[in-house]
This record gives sequence, structure tokens and C-alpha cells, in this order.
Amino acid sequence: MSRICQITGKKPLSGNKRSHSMNAKKRKFFPNLHNHRFWLDKEKKFINLRISKQGLRLIDKYGIKKVMEKIKIKYKNV
Repeated sequence: MSRICQITGKKPLSGNKRSHSMNAKKRKFFPNLHNHRFWLDKEKKFINLRISKQGLRLIDKYGIKKVMEKIKIKYKNV
């Protein structure tokens, strides 16, 4: 399973881990992803989404209905 948010499209970023002596070592910064289940009234079913905290905040702000309409334009199979 890839580490990509299904709402915002956030994915891992690469960067450097710095020690006290400023030695650089490659590392990844992962998005804060959660598996969450939402109820769709229109379709009368649950859907499972892997979303970031920012995606969850978007759903809280606009509602699952509006966010899903926006997603279905990008992803036909969600």
C-alpha cells in the first residue's frame, strides 16, 4: 500500500537527517496518514480512505459529499 493521501495527494518527501556534528544522512518525511471509514448517504455505503490529517480537516470543513465530488473528478475508481 502506497503512502499517499487519497484526498490531498500528499506523499513522502526526502531530506537530510542532521547529527549534532551536521553530518547529513538521507531520510524520508512521511505524511500523517490514517485509515478512516466514512458513510456516504447518497450511495448508502461505507468507504475506506487512507487520508492525511489535512485531508481529515478538509472533510470536517466542507463535508464528505463535497470532497468526494472533487475526488471523483481526479480518481474514477474511488
